[in-house]
Amino acid sequence: MSAETLENAIAKKPAEAMLSKRRKKLVADPLVDENPITIQVLGICSALAVTTQMKPTLVMAISVTFVIALANVVISLMRNTIPSRVRIIVQLAVVATLVTLVSELLKAFSYDMYKELSVFIGLIITNCIVMGRLEAFAMGNKPYDSLLDGLGSALGYSWIILTVAFFRELWGSGSVFGIEVFEFVSGLFGPDFQLATNGLMVSPVGAFIILGLIVWVQRTKTGYVEH
Repeated sequence: MSAETLENAIAKKPAEAMLSKRRKKLVADPLVDENPITIQVLGICSALAVTTQMKPTLVMAISVTFVIALANVVISLMRNTIPSRVRIIVQLAVVATLVTLVSELLKAFSYDMYKELSVFIGLIITNCIVMGRLEAFAMGNKPYDSLLDGLGSALGYSWIILTVAFFRELWGSGSVFGIEVFEFVSGLFGPDFQLATNGLMVSPVGAFIILGLIVWVQRTKTGYVEH
């Protein structure tokens, strides 16, 4: 072995751990510090529109997670072959294909949920979170890192809309995942005790109020200030 080859072997850096500190931050940062909804103010429409009940909100969260994570990986694999002038078109084509797949799966296995969410599933194609991660991260990073980035952004989006849906369904309908919570609690205290629901919670105003409270609590905790 020549001296030059030996030096190159010695100088070769060890491979980065699959869950190194940097890679953990790709998943952890969007949960709070860089949350796509409460910090970046993206994806607000679906956060307000589909969060009246927990079931459709959970389906929406899973769908967005699938699309963002897989789209990030696909675009990352293709990043060196996509001409710059058509990159947005290619990104839209990839996302549209994945969204169509999600839509067809819902139509085949959960038609009632498909009818309830069909419009909003279709709008994932133009969701700012999805397109933002493709353009800002997947186009310049390796597939595995892009997968982690997509999962982090999707989880950050998901826990916000699920939290909003929990309080809207609980206070607006007295239930969680269709289970009558208020009715059960009222039964424990006798017929004279009744927990009342609030119709405001099933309207977009209720979603704005709950989302605003989440933003306030989160930014108070992190000290984030809009500039």
